[in-house]
Amino acid sequence: MRFFGINSKYMTDVHNDVLDPEDFDTVLSPDIEFSGALSFEKPFLIKGKVSGEINAAGFLVVDEEAVVEANIRAARVIVLGSVKGNVSAGEKVEVAACGKLVGTVTAPEINMETGCHFTGRCVMTEKKNPD
Repeated sequence: MRFFGINSKYMTDVHNDVLDPEDFDTVLSPDIEFSGALSFEKPFLIKGKVSGEINAAGFLVVDEEAVVEANIRAARVIVLGSVKGNVSAGEKVEVAACGKLVGTVTAPEINMETGCHFTGRCVMTEKKNPD
């Protein structure tokens, strides 16, 4: 089973959220390095390198070979690659076995798969009720 073009063997919850690669509004390819503030609303896949700040109303996936050094705010974040910075999500943060996260994670739901590398602090928040 594939998840956004990523093999789903990395996450226990991933099989529940299968989407086609076409569902990503933007893909930052492996040969791109971006530095600065990044904002978006639709699903975004990082395969390259990003440093700075990421603010998203939508869904963010950090691919296996991606390197991110940024504070992240998003609805949902999946880490398959490397993230150094604080991650805050309104819904969920998932770190796969192949993922590495260094920083404070804040979200109502945090999933860290066995084998992942995590150095930091977890802060569980209350789920927001839909109005």
